[in-house]
This record gives sequence, C-alpha cells and structure tokens, in this order.
Amino acid sequence: MDMQDKPRLMVALNLTPDSFYAPSRVSSPDGTFAMRVKALARAGADILDLGAVSTRPGAAEVPLETEWERLEPALRVLSRHGLHGMRLSIDTTRAEVVRRASMIVDSFIVNDISAGEDDAGMLGAVAALGLDYIAMHKRGGPRTMDAMTDYPEGIMDSLTEYFRSFSQKAEAAGIQNWILDPGLGFAKTPEQNWEILLRLRELKRFGRPVLIGAADKRFTRSVPPEAARLFPDAADGTEVAESLAASRGADILRVHRL
Repeated sequence: MDMQDKPRLMVALNLTPDSFYAPSRVSSPDGTFAMRVKALARAGADILDLGAVSTRPGAAEVPLETEWERLEPALRVLSRHGLHGMRLSIDTTRAEVVRRASMIVDSFIVNDISAGEDDAGMLGAVAALGLDYIAMHKRGGPRTMDAMTDYPEGIMDSLTEYFRSFSQKAEAAGIQNWILDPGLGFAKTPEQNWEILLRLRELKRFGRPVLIGAADKRFTRSVPPEAARLFPDAADGTEVAESLAASRGADILRVHRL
C-alpha cells in the first residue's frame, strides 16, 4: 500500500471517568491535557476526537450539563494552545453541545454515533454551522444494543439501506460533507463486525470517506481464520482489524494508540 493510500488517523481522547479503554481517559483543563494533545500531533495523529460521554456497553446516560462541564474546559485549552496541525472532532449526539462548542472553536467535525437519530435538531445545526459530519450506524443505546443484532436481510444490505436513507436526509438538511461509519461494536455480533471489515469496499458506493473504529473492541479478541491468514504477523486482533480496514479502503481509522 502506497503512503498516500494510508488512512488518516483519528485518536480518541475521552473526558470521562468510565470510557472502556482506560488509557484514553484524560483530565482537563490542566497542563497535562495540552501536553498530551501536542504529543499526539507529534506522533502523527491527523484528527483529535474529543468525547465527554461514554458509549461503552452498559454505560449510564449523562445529562447535557454534565457532558458540557467536561467538554468546555478542554475546548478552551485547545482554543488557547491550538491543535498543532490536527483537526478537531467532537464526539456528541447533542445539537446543543455542537452549538455551544462553535462559540469556542471555529471549525470541527461532529462525530455523531446516532447519525442524527438521537437529536432531531442535530442535522440542521450541523448544516447551519457548515460543519463536517460523521454519521454512524447503531441500534438502541449502550444498555440495549447488545440485544439488537438481528438483521434478517443481512448486515451489509442493512447498512447499505441505512446509509442510502441517511444520504437523503443529509442532502435535505444541507449537509455538504459527511463521513460514513458502519459502527463496529454497536448492535453487531463479532461475526457481523468481521463481515463488515471483509466486505468494506461495498460501502464505498456512496462516494463518502469511510471511518472505522475497531481499536480494542470486544470482537477483536477472536479473529476469524480468513482474516488472520491475511495478516499473520499482526500483534493482536485490533491490528488485524485495522489492517483489514485499511486494505479494504477505509479512509480514517479511529485509534487509541499511535
């Protein structure tokens, strides 16, 4: 794979006490946060994904004001110290958080795991602010998604129909630039997650960048033989999943480590 074909790297930093990957948790607004952001940029991160609500399986709901209390100080640190060449992504499902964030930082990507379904005002807010948008597929929420993995028509046909419908919503709302995320680990069995990765090229039909977040998710603990054979030197299941995604056309990898 040529250098220019390598996916961009989105690194997750979580302003939460309970995100499932503990090393991704950070405190703000102390100097350690600013130093960590700078270190990620030096290490080669292209996008910094900042989240203030955990979406791990079983996670409790977080009120709007709690999310904002976690996020606002970090945004003010970034507005003072900069992103050192990275783009900023804000991981939220709430239009009000997007509006408040836009008062502090000029430009960012909205990373919405609900593709606008959790907040009816989200798509309109994104369009009005002219922001780039990540639309992810999921079903249910952290406490219900593990029981919502039945796709009678097959996972890839379901995803195709879902993003066909979303593309129409985005156009109607006036969103110009959006990124497709099939939502690995969200209401999907391990077998379905690996099928998505093996057949990822099918989602390129929409002509949109494809984002994959596979790092350290439960399904990577067991790698199917057809994937393992492709990357026999991979250190673990995460590396197999990310290598497979890159080889199948992923444009962005959401990672925990560089």
